[in-house]
Amino acid sequence: MNKKLLLIFTRNPELGKVKTRLAKTVGDEIALEIYKYLLQKTQKITSKVTSDKAVYYSVKIRENDIWEESTFQKNLQNGEDLGIRMLQAFKNSFKKGYQKVIIIGSDLPDITTEIIDEAFLQLDSSDVVLGPATDGGYYLLGMNTLHEKIFKNKNWGTDTVRAATLSDLKDKKVHLLPALNDVDVFADIENHPDFQHFLK
Repeated sequence: MNKKLLLIFTRNPELGKVKTRLAKTVGDEIALEIYKYLLQKTQKITSKVTSDKAVYYSVKIRENDIWEESTFQKNLQNGEDLGIRMLQAFKNSFKKGYQKVIIIGSDLPDITTEIIDEAFLQLDSSDVVLGPATDGGYYLLGMNTLHEKIFKNKNWGTDTVRAATLSDLKDKKVHLLPALNDVDVFADIENHPDFQHFLK
């Protein structure tokens, strides 16, 4: 067994259920197309990472989709908010014997295999690795032992998440990765080259 595990949190790509803030500007159909594109990109990038990989679906585990069973373990997210869902996923992973666990979302147009590899590497010398998102949250979180506190008492989806998380970790060694933008609203894609053909 590989001692490293990459968790990928995804939403089931259903019309009207994904990227709802973005959809207010571009409409549900385009928002769904953009999210499917982001899923494909995430799948392509993560396939090249040399670790075990597990996809956590928001609603229902799908067979025969882009996440091949030969490469990706399949699980269902469980819990009433994002923090609890992430906590459960980390708990499961450490319980299975993994020593380094990293989680990412599936709405990162600029994520690279190199960034994820670097995050795993930094866990040799840091307690926690955090990828800051430009909106005040984070796009990647990695640890080699469970820090339960960081999943609780956060206003998920707001610009306070990263600061509150770092405050919880002030006595730990935290490595910060380069900041990236995740896609939530129209401004996140407006000038990004990957999305221009969706917006014509």
